[in-house]
Amino acid sequence: MAHGVLSFPLTSFHEDGSLDPDGLRAHVAAQVATGPGAVFPACGTGEFFSLDEDEYRQVVSIAVEEAGGRMPVVAGIGYGWAQAARFAHIAEEAGADALLVLPHYLVAAPQDGLVAQLEHIAARTRLPLIAYQRGQVAFTADSLQRIARIPNVIGLKDGHSDLDRLQRLTLAAPEGFLFFNGAATAEIQARAYAAVGVPAYSSAVHAFAPEIANAFFAALQGGEHGTADKLLRDFYVPLVELRDRVPGYAVSLVKAAARLRDRPVGPVRAPLTDPSAGDLADLRTLLATGLGLVGAAL
Repeated sequence: MAHGVLSFPLTSFHEDGSLDPDGLRAHVAAQVATGPGAVFPACGTGEFFSLDEDEYRQVVSIAVEEAGGRMPVVAGIGYGWAQAARFAHIAEEAGADALLVLPHYLVAAPQDGLVAQLEHIAARTRLPLIAYQRGQVAFTADSLQRIARIPNVIGLKDGHSDLDRLQRLTLAAPEGFLFFNGAATAEIQARAYAAVGVPAYSSAVHAFAPEIANAFFAALQGGEHGTADKLLRDFYVPLVELRDRVPGYAVSLVKAAARLRDRPVGPVRAPLTDPSAGDLADLRTLLATGLGLVGAAL
């Protein structure tokens, strides 16, 4: 999964908010065609929090069918461990290869509880688990060693961007334990994460502009720092500034950008909101700029 951008597909909805399976299939097929390192359906960008169990089953099943065994499919699960285990069972039946354990619901918890959460989930699924630390979940080096001893816990995705803590975790981990950069708009910090031994990262940009995401990844891999800097300066940094205007834009801007490119993804579900007309105009200008940098068009 470190050999290509990690794709986090959007979940397609109709204008009335119902699931759009045909739109989702078309979107995932387009994502898969660009050759990502893995596909992560029903995660944060895919609005996992808004899906019921029947919808979740459809989302994961479609991703598995479209991936066709060409790349791993890692489905999101979450909430408390009992509900997470229900989603894990559904994902397992749908043919997912692994699971991304999103932060648990609402409450803060001590380290023993964070470890126990993963132990309970792991005991209820055969699938490999990747823990996701962000929000109220943050592992210590000791806890990292403990979760790494759980037989089917294979990795950690980090969304805190605390590189001091992350370096301690990577040094404490056993050989072969996977780490992923899960920062919002992860490209901004991709070089910093790689410097502490975490080159793999998720890309929300890949969901609407795989040309930009893949060009940036290739520039990093090839040591083309001038190209990477220009993409950061002229596209990614302005995107982050636009994203930070309104809570929830980390997802709703991505969906809006996909719609600007005629992708059949539909609106976001509440409590997220679609961008304002002014922000949408700014997004269109920025997207055209970013695509122009890599020789593509809106």
